[in-house]
Amino acid sequence: MTLKVGIIGCGGIANGKHMPALAEIESVEMTAFCDLQFERAEQAKTGFGSPSAGVYTDYKEMLEKEELDVVHVCTPNSSHEEITIAALKADNHVMCEKPMAKTSEQARNMLEAAKKTGKKLTIGYQNRFRTDSRYLQEVCREGALGDIYFGKAHAIRRRAVPTWGVFLDEEAQGGGPLIDIGTHALDLTLWMMNNYQPKYVVGKAYHKLAETRDAANAWGAWDPEQFSVEDSAFGFITMENGATIFLEASWALNSLDVKEAKTTLCGTKAGADMNDGLTINGEDHSLLYEKKIELQTGGVDFYDGTEDRPEVAEARSWIEAILNDTEPVVKPEEALVVTEILEAIYESSKTGQPVYL
Repeated sequence: MTLKVGIIGCGGIANGKHMPALAEIESVEMTAFCDLQFERAEQAKTGFGSPSAGVYTDYKEMLEKEELDVVHVCTPNSSHEEITIAALKADNHVMCEKPMAKTSEQARNMLEAAKKTGKKLTIGYQNRFRTDSRYLQEVCREGALGDIYFGKAHAIRRRAVPTWGVFLDEEAQGGGPLIDIGTHALDLTLWMMNNYQPKYVVGKAYHKLAETRDAANAWGAWDPEQFSVEDSAFGFITMENGATIFLEASWALNSLDVKEAKTTLCGTKAGADMNDGLTINGEDHSLLYEKKIELQTGGVDFYDGTEDRPEVAEARSWIEAILNDTEPVVKPEEALVVTEILEAIYESSKTGQPVYL
């Protein structure tokens, strides 16, 4: 069976992740492309679509005219809710790029629409599909770390502010590094801990280095006048069972401790971190140990193994969940909790008070 897929939003994340990944899956045919800029949708069709694929600038027209099975939503955060719900109601399964939505209310509306329509909904957290993530998740599920009562979610860049698109626009995105890359680190940490019951959150977002002119930056100096989101944010989350999580996220921070989409876990039996590869640590027969996990699947000259790249593994798993009628790896209920926590950090920063969930 071949699934017909429509792409809404043909910008950077669609071209860098979604469309190349879907192109590697035999049971997928991309038959419709939509973008506010017709040229971008046309280019997407040329690069990834079937010869007869439709090209649109209005997603509502696309959903009305095209007979699709799946829709990938790759648009700014502020439009995730509207487009996802419309696609679900048009009888499509939906993968929405992270974060689930700009607000928790919007995310809950998306989840409710998925339940009412009976269609599958997942969110694009591709870091779950990395080799180290999948290994560590199995270790956690087997109970090798014991009761995981403390975690750190790392998303720290020293100077890597995205200066294109709407990344710096608070109205379109809902925030900066916290909602952009902090969301990946938090998703990984919650997934490893298998704990989706937050109790309260305390957080602080900063707009400090954003005011720097002619700043050093991976993608060229940013315009301080356009930088309306935070440049860094930090949150402390207490869960219902007493476990705690520290979340750190930055696009620009005077720190050499740089790491992105990584987690550190501390349990009663052992701990784990992704700081330098993947390391498990603990105590055995009254002696401490560190176990470095070999993540390469090759091991011989001219052969690196056959594992999919994370974005391809994500897309393949998603398509197989549809074909086999199974749950997607990233459940919308889990992504909703991520959005609730991120929103609470922003709220706590504004009020100076803890936010109870």
